[in-house]
Amino acid sequence: MMDRNTIKNTGILEQYLLGELSEKESTDVENILKEDDELREYFSKMEDDMEQIALENAISPPTHLKTAIFNNIEKDTTHSDEKVIPLEKTKRKSYNFAIAASLATLFLLSSGWLYNQWKETEQTIVNLQQETDNLRTKLVNIEGDLKETNDWYRAINKPDVVQLVLKGNEKSPNSAAVAYVNHQNKEVILNPQGLSKLKNNNTYQMWADVEGEMIDMGVISSDVEMIKMKYIENAESLNITIEPAGGNDHPTVEQLISNVIL
Repeated sequence: MMDRNTIKNTGILEQYLLGELSEKESTDVENILKEDDELREYFSKMEDDMEQIALENAISPPTHLKTAIFNNIEKDTTHSDEKVIPLEKTKRKSYNFAIAASLATLFLLSSGWLYNQWKETEQTIVNLQQETDNLRTKLVNIEGDLKETNDWYRAINKPDVVQLVLKGNEKSPNSAAVAYVNHQNKEVILNPQGLSKLKNNNTYQMWADVEGEMIDMGVISSDVEMIKMKYIENAESLNITIEPAGGNDHPTVEQLISNVIL
C-alpha cells in the first residue's frame, strides 16, 4: 500500500497527472488523495503549476480544426444509442496531453537554445584561438626584431668601431647616412635611414676607393634600418652613388651624392 511519503518522493503524482499509471495504481492514488487532506492540497498545487505551464506554452491548433470538431460533436449527438464517453475522463486525457505537449515543446525550445549557445561558444573558442595565434606570431616577430636590434647595437658600439657620417652633396643635399667601420673585425655597417627616397628604377650603391679604383661594397636597401656592407681592405674613402635598380658593376661618377675619407 502506498503512503504519503512514497507518493511525494517517487514522482508517482507526476505520473498520475500525466496519465502514465496503470488503472490499479491510479485508483490507489485517488483513494489516498480522498483520505489525505495534506497530500490532496499538495497535489492540487502541483496540478495548478502544471496547468500554468501548459497554458503559457500551449500551441494554438489550426483554425480549420474547430469546424471539424463541432461537426463531429453534432454527428455524435444524433446517435443516442452510441457509447457516451465520460466528460471527466476526456478532460483528463486532453489535459494530460496538453501538459505532455507543453513539456515536449519546452524541451525542444531548450534544446534549440542550448544548441545555439553551444555553436556560439564553439565559434568564440575558434575566434579566441585565432587571436591567440595572431598574438603569438606578433610576439615572435617582436622578439626577432628586438634580438636583431640588440645585435646591431652591440656591433656598432664596440670599442674598435669608427663612426663616419656621409652627408649628401648638392645632388642630394637632404641625404645623410652613417657608416660604422670596424677594421679589427673587418666589418662595415651602414644606417641608410637618412638617404632621400628614390624612384623605383633607381637604387643607392656604396663603393670603396682603393688607390683610385672604385670597388663595389654592395647595393643599399632603402627599407632597412641597418645593413651590413662588404669590407674592403686598404679603402681610402667610402662613396655613395645613385645607380639603376639592382646595382651596377662600375660607379656612375656623375651620380655621386656623398663620400667620406677614412
